[in-house]
Amino acid sequence: MVESPVAVMAALVGIAAFYFWLERFTGWKLFRYLIPLIWIYATPVVLRNVGVLPDSSPVYGVLRSFGLPVVIVLLLVSVDVGAAIRVMGKGVLVMLMGTAGVVLGAPVAYFVVHRFLAEDAWKGFGALAGSWIGGTGNLAAAAQALGTSEEQFGLAVLADTVIYIGWLPLLLVSKNFGDRFNRWTGVSEDHFTRMDSAAAAEVKEKRVPSFRDFLNLGAIALAVTWFSDLAAEVLPEIEAGGETVISSATWVVLLVTTLGIALSFTRAKSIPGSHELAMAILYVFVARMGATASLAGFDQAGWFVLGAAIWITIHGLFCLAGAWLFKVDIHSAAIASAANIGGAASAPVVAAHHRESLVPAAILMALIGYAIGNYLAILTGHLCRIVGAL
Repeated sequence: MVESPVAVMAALVGIAAFYFWLERFTGWKLFRYLIPLIWIYATPVVLRNVGVLPDSSPVYGVLRSFGLPVVIVLLLVSVDVGAAIRVMGKGVLVMLMGTAGVVLGAPVAYFVVHRFLAEDAWKGFGALAGSWIGGTGNLAAAAQALGTSEEQFGLAVLADTVIYIGWLPLLLVSKNFGDRFNRWTGVSEDHFTRMDSAAAAEVKEKRVPSFRDFLNLGAIALAVTWFSDLAAEVLPEIEAGGETVISSATWVVLLVTTLGIALSFTRAKSIPGSHELAMAILYVFVARMGATASLAGFDQAGWFVLGAAIWITIHGLFCLAGAWLFKVDIHSAAIASAANIGGAASAPVVAAHHRESLVPAAILMALIGYAIGNYLAILTGHLCRIVGAL
């Protein structure tokens, strides 16, 4: 058994590093659909259940208390809403329509399947909503804010993976129906010329981050985390219907999210390396979630995935409605959905397949999801809770 804190940390970091190395070294298309996230989560689950990783470790607590808030701040400090709007135009509105489909589709799907799930399954739906609005960072943040159990978190990761395997190819193949789709939505003839020009205007050479940049980013993220922890201790917990709606953990997530967005309007946004550093820490945190996971709730996996399938269908209908309403092309509509469902990891993949000039804008659009995902995922979870009580 790996027992010492340094050995546990080495194992978690090593697992995260290994799967990204394997993806790059082999070039297997398998990783396009079974993304490294699922392997990074699943491997510690197995290692813990066979006795290699311990059931508890100080490392798990440190990553939970400090790692996740730091990730949220680092992800949000680089958000550039203006640049995304300048390139994608009304495509951003389609993304927000897709987000509305996630928020409103969740309680509909939960109403259909909740009687076959555990009483706290609404927390798993809330965590999954975080992934489908912003990405993996929001999945972890929403789970922590809602107090999602290890069983429900595991179901959320499973459903996220199963749906992604089917949804990503659909977004990619949609390019083949571009002409008919664009005629249906009424896209103007000069639309693509204007979009490519706007994308070219936003291309800026990125400065390679230095050790000073990482020190500055670390100082900012830890200071925000420290302040949020202190504020959460004095802010009151809010209850409704006998349930805690906003706990101390929820306050921390809401505060670091708000402060991270506020920092994106300051010079801190220009510090390079924030997104890359955040993603590295995030995948270690995902490995930590796997190391503390339980397989107890997986007998409900079929119903949970069915609910997710109903849910993604509603999201897709909202995206189609948004594309028709705002006269948006197939490329922007597909990227808008990917920015929701896959976040910053998948949006550029879809953009590269559809229209390569839109890759930077796709990342920017996904970052908007990071900004709003924590708020809306918490809301979505409680909407499911209310529906489940009917």
